[in-house]
Amino acid sequence: MRQIKIIVEKHPDGYVAYPLGLKGVVVGEGDSYEEALADVKSAIAFHIETFGPDVLEKDSPILEAFVAEAGIAI
Repeated sequence: MRQIKIIVEKHPDGYVAYPLGLKGVVVGEGDSYEEALADVKSAIAFHIETFGPDVLEKDSPILEAFVAEAGIAI
């Protein structure tokens, strides 16, 4: 069992979730937080089954993840 950090975003039309520290693109979605989390967990398992355990980054495990907001001049 390995712990993977997952980002879950709330959008006007539902939730999107994606893992940190995985090589490749893995995304889950759902109408609720729980649905998006379950969907991305399933997608992670499928990704690892398909491409092998090498998709898990070993060199620099993510200890913490933060969300920051910054103003950008455009």
